[in-house]
Amino acid sequence: MQFEEEPCRTRDEDTEEQIGLMEQSEVEEKRHQFQKPQQNTQRRGEKCSCICSQCGSSFTAKSSLKKHMRIHTGEKPFTCRQCGKSFVWAASLKNHLLVHSGKRSFGCDQCDKTFVVAEYLKRHMKIHADVKPHVCSVCGKRFLRLDQLKQHLKIHNGVRSYLCFDCGKTFITPGDLKQHQRVHTGEKPYKCTHCGKSFTRSRSLKAHERFHTGEKPYKCTHCGKSFSNLSSLKVHERVHTGEKPYKCTHCGKSFARSGSLKEHKRVHTGEKPYKCSSCGKSFTGSSGLRTHEKKRCCPKVQSSHSDPQLKIV
Repeated sequence: MQFEEEPCRTRDEDTEEQIGLMEQSEVEEKRHQFQKPQQNTQRRGEKCSCICSQCGSSFTAKSSLKKHMRIHTGEKPFTCRQCGKSFVWAASLKNHLLVHSGKRSFGCDQCDKTFVVAEYLKRHMKIHADVKPHVCSVCGKRFLRLDQLKQHLKIHNGVRSYLCFDCGKTFITPGDLKQHQRVHTGEKPYKCTHCGKSFTRSRSLKAHERFHTGEKPYKCTHCGKSFSNLSSLKVHERVHTGEKPYKCTHCGKSFARSGSLKEHKRVHTGEKPYKCSSCGKSFTGSSGLRTHEKKRCCPKVQSSHSDPQLKIV
């Protein structure tokens, strides 16, 4: 009796099988959603009030709350067989699998960029049209997507739902928490191809690479000065607008930079983290220590004529 050898499966076949299984699972899930429940039926007109204990969001079904909780717990039950990357939602995995299949059917007619999902192309097209339809009612800032606006609004209402279990620090978005956790793990996945320096954030790497290329794509509309990153441009523009968004809760004084506010607060708290390594005198800010060094106010510096090292304790 002879057995035929089964042909080796390709990565594309694995991808198509996983997408097919996911589609079948979605059909089954929808079919069950429309079945009449046999037990624990609610009276007509009565709603199930399921409230998230982490952020206060409410849901009409326990299953919806359970799925929502993955955002807070970090649970990602849907894993790609080919690269091991995990996702919170089945739909996210389904879109990701298209990357492995190599199918990028949706192309931008204004640039050469292509996308695996039509929705991604639709979002991209707003960049060319400069359309930001979602406006913050508090500060007037505009956003391309509704989810970006929702995340932004948490800054105003003070909701910080994402907790770091290592240090207890909380964050507004899961992305901020993920980036913060690299402080504890030491992970720096973004590496510069020019000098080998590594970074915890992709945008930090992009900004760094501009030092090698000399690129300064962000230009001030008031004076024409250019910058290598958007945050530097925004801070600079406050010189022209007079905007000072960072306000001290102790005395009400406002500042253009968050770092200036942080340093100012030490006047109220008495904190002096910058210490002269020669004489031990402490300062609230690094500028105070540098002035102390340059003017040779320190007797030990005057006698040694050597520059003391800046030390933060």
